[in-house]
Amino acid sequence: AAAAAAATAARAGGEDVDTSAPLQAVLVADSFNRRFFPITKDQPRALLPLANVALIDYSLEFLTSTGVQETFVFCCWMAQKIKDHIQKSKWNRPTSPNTIHIMSSESYRSLGDVLRDVDAKSLVRSDFILIYGDVVSNINVTKALEEHKARRKLEKNVSVMTMIFKQAPPGHRTRCQEDDVITAVNSKTSRLLHYQKANRLKKFRFPMHVFNGSNDEIEIRHDLLDCHISICSPQVAELFTDNFDYQTRDDFVRGILVNEEILGNQIHMHVATDEYGARVTNLLTYEAVCSDVVRRWVYPLTPEMNFPDDDKGFCVHLRHNVYRGSEVSLGQGSVLEQNVVIGRGTIIGKNCFISNTTIGHNCVIGDNVKLDQAHIWNDVTVGFGVEILRSVVCSNVEVKPGVKLNPHCVLAFNVIVGPNLSLPEGSVVSMHLPDEEEDDDEFSDDADVNHEPLKAKVKGYNPTEVGSEGVGYIWKGRAMQEDEEDDITHDMWGLSLKPQSRSESESEMSLCSQEEENRSISPQLDDAKVFQNEVLGTLQRGLEENISCDHLVLEINSLKYAYNISMKDVIQLTTKVVLEMPLQQHGPDISSTQYGNSLISLLKKWSQVFKNYIKRGIDHQNCLAVVEEFFTEHEALWPSVVKVLMTLYQLEVLAEEAVLHWFSQTTSTDKAKRLRKHQGVQRFIKWLKEAEEESSGKED
Repeated sequence: AAAAAAATAARAGGEDVDTSAPLQAVLVADSFNRRFFPITKDQPRALLPLANVALIDYSLEFLTSTGVQETFVFCCWMAQKIKDHIQKSKWNRPTSPNTIHIMSSESYRSLGDVLRDVDAKSLVRSDFILIYGDVVSNINVTKALEEHKARRKLEKNVSVMTMIFKQAPPGHRTRCQEDDVITAVNSKTSRLLHYQKANRLKKFRFPMHVFNGSNDEIEIRHDLLDCHISICSPQVAELFTDNFDYQTRDDFVRGILVNEEILGNQIHMHVATDEYGARVTNLLTYEAVCSDVVRRWVYPLTPEMNFPDDDKGFCVHLRHNVYRGSEVSLGQGSVLEQNVVIGRGTIIGKNCFISNTTIGHNCVIGDNVKLDQAHIWNDVTVGFGVEILRSVVCSNVEVKPGVKLNPHCVLAFNVIVGPNLSLPEGSVVSMHLPDEEEDDDEFSDDADVNHEPLKAKVKGYNPTEVGSEGVGYIWKGRAMQEDEEDDITHDMWGLSLKPQSRSESESEMSLCSQEEENRSISPQLDDAKVFQNEVLGTLQRGLEENISCDHLVLEINSLKYAYNISMKDVIQLTTKVVLEMPLQQHGPDISSTQYGNSLISLLKKWSQVFKNYIKRGIDHQNCLAVVEEFFTEHEALWPSVVKVLMTLYQLEVLAEEAVLHWFSQTTSTDKAKRLRKHQGVQRFIKWLKEAEEESSGKED
């Protein structure tokens, strides 16, 4: 309340805020996705241990070392667990230099919702740092903060955000494919001119205005890792409030860059070279960041520093980056080769070989065990002769004797596997049924209620999958369920587990090598399918509830930004949805007359939706391309094509020049040629040409 009152007073006094105000931060302790499911069905991502320290502790330590004195932690999924963790941590002590305020609500479904709440409650008084609860960094942002304030003082409140990047070449292991970006920046002023997700694209397009005007020195950069750390002005929260379709930071950045001339706002960037910053977005980046922490690239955030000041966290640093906690027992003949962390109270048997591995607290490792690139959390029991290769074993798991975990396996909380079992590469085992209905809201605070006894009655454990004494369900294996579109292991590891057909991979983002062709369809294509289904649902609801076109446009815009869909895809997919709706309403055997009448009614009802998107010449051609594609696939409906074209023309959705240009284009398919020769289309084109000639004659 005091913070809100101070912020309100500062805002009432004008844009100039007190420079002596304490530095604040907004930490989002929620990822708003299911990337780590089923692990995060039991524990929120911010609390997952990395080198035996919760991810959120790395983020809070970074903020505190930066000089942040007040942090607002926003959480939704399993918020109570995050509250309990912070209340028991050093951050809740009276001596903590960083005051933590925990804000939880089931209404937080995106970063946009969080920042709109920040604005509604007037929480920030001046520039603040925006960060996620799964960021690990030792970057000193003092210089970037000073530059940000200097820019805002020089040009009053023009620069609204400074994004922090780290120099990292393409292919760097901490670069997540989903976050790969290419940027254009003014090298003199560090002003961001263009920001685009790479998404494995082979070609990139840049707006011409980037190379015009005062931008005399421009750098095109593909060697940057987005650290997901941003220095924000208070206007950022206000802009999220003013633009409800801003759901992510990427939405905000694109919106500012597109509307820069109108709004007068700018975004700048700061590039760190020798320091470290990365976000744990999947298990590949988890593995990479954990390795970097153990190898001391994130100093002083190293295991022996015990920066969370936890009684369990004490350990000693030995040669070859081996860290041993207190009360650790190491059996005769066991070798800790290099880059190994062992938590307090862990017992390791005889003749074990352990390399590049982290082991949590109070674990029991049997004799003759081999652990290589394994991540074993707390209270885990590993039996005799077990081999674990590049896999994750969550807390309270029991691995029976003779089990082998091949690379990229995940054993979620409380499962038991074995004995004498070899889990295929990419297997995911969980106590939660993989095909269970999500009755609980995934963002609800009480969604983690334990329902295992009920599930066990519904479906028994398969001994061929998890072993004769196994307890748990297989979610996904590398050789399993290839016909499904959703791929859990792909989401968790950022890898494809399913080869795709040639037709699926042929696109602008087609891959150049056989290895890459065996990877899954790109996230962009998956998002397009989801977007199409969402638009269909939106329009069906609009029809049932008589929702206005303005509100439909707002919903489609939100979907566009949520799924990172291009304007071309918005036009084509929305057009396709509308063209197919009469078939869904009346069935595939609908007559041509009935189809035409039904579609024309929809086009008249939603003409303003189409006009909102179809403005440029290329937009008209994209729309007509979908119309042509639809009717070439439904030859029985050709008699109605002229009605559709005439309606779109009369509603001023399509321009006369665009239709004539489409008709004059050469086409390679026989059906498309025959469609243009259809007598109805021929009459309509003739009528258009005559109307154009009459109009030209009158002008003369």
